[in-house]
Amino acid sequence: MSIFPIEQIRADFPILGETIRNKPLVYLDNAASCQKPQAVIDSIVYTYSHEYANIHRGVHTLSVRATDKFEGAREKVRAFINAASTKEIIFVRGATEAINLVAQSYGKSQLQAGDEIVISAMEHHANIVPWQMLCQQMGAVLKVAPMNQQGELLFDEFAHLLNAKTKLVAITQMSNALGTINPVEQIIAAAHAKQIPVLLDGAQAIPHMAVDVQALDCDFYVFSGHKLYGPSGTGVLYGKQALLEAMPPYQGGGDMIRQVTFEKTEYAGLPHKFEAGTPAIAEIIGLGAAIDYITAIGMDKIAAYEAELLDYATQQAEQIKGLNIIGQAAHKGGILSFTLDRIHPHDIGTMLDSLGIAIRAGHHCAMPVMDFYGVPATARASFAMYNTRQEIDVLMQGIKSLIEVFG
Repeated sequence: MSIFPIEQIRADFPILGETIRNKPLVYLDNAASCQKPQAVIDSIVYTYSHEYANIHRGVHTLSVRATDKFEGAREKVRAFINAASTKEIIFVRGATEAINLVAQSYGKSQLQAGDEIVISAMEHHANIVPWQMLCQQMGAVLKVAPMNQQGELLFDEFAHLLNAKTKLVAITQMSNALGTINPVEQIIAAAHAKQIPVLLDGAQAIPHMAVDVQALDCDFYVFSGHKLYGPSGTGVLYGKQALLEAMPPYQGGGDMIRQVTFEKTEYAGLPHKFEAGTPAIAEIIGLGAAIDYITAIGMDKIAAYEAELLDYATQQAEQIKGLNIIGQAAHKGGILSFTLDRIHPHDIGTMLDSLGIAIRAGHHCAMPVMDFYGVPATARASFAMYNTRQEIDVLMQGIKSLIEVFG
């Protein structure tokens, strides 16, 4: 295995020292949410202890300090995904809110009855339901690009769906239920050839691979802070400046205004036009601390280490009789979804928890994926930079003992 400071990294995450039912915690539920390093926890505590005040509108010292840190976090996000300007970085509560913002602002202002939106068969509910709602509102049509049994997008079928009526493509960069990494460069090129904008759901991809929105040339990119080792209740919408400037505000209130009278309101410029009300100030500063932490380790190193973990876990899983891996794309990230013959995924999750192993069991907010594979749910082990081969061994031993119990 390549040289990776795994012991040092694990020491940075206090929760990894917990015991569950008198067993050392093995946390393999990272696709749902990642744990937080001490640097992020310290950042939040420090803000609330020493620098907290409401931002942007205050002239007093604490407000100025908090504003500087908050806007500093915006610059960290900009640099992290290589956006052209901080005006293109909108802070939201998560990827879900970001998608809803684009649907209700861009979508409502651009779509007409009969227009089409294209998504894929492997989307999270957060990249399905907002578009269904928009289609109902506007009389538009939602089209779904199919996938194969490996869990890979059928690209030719996707490209065939694109036509003059297509007004937006919204697609996941990495599937939360299968681990599939989609060929987003190809997808964007095909859509742009027909002048169709593309939104990428980067919630799963962002902690596992380097993202350069300018190189991708995506029109919108969304992600959540809590999957990126940052605080929950934080997220980012990246949008190309020209698109964001043309879009109407998503919510009204404080901080998104320039001037208000009872007759009319003049809106603030980007990015504040889309940031109504008091945001999660300390948490956004904490997101900046998470980005600092990840950047110091190096995204390429993290990606290489996690790829080795996934390879190892897959090899081990393939040797267990009665274990069926769901999602075997040639190009995938650190997610191992599986079923066991005659054992319900919820029973798998419960029994592994008795061994201190945290996995997710259920439909993973991807019910159409479960329907495609004809299963009610899967068990899902998902890996992060702080996981180890030893933890995978514990997982596999747990699965084997479970199979023995169920006979």
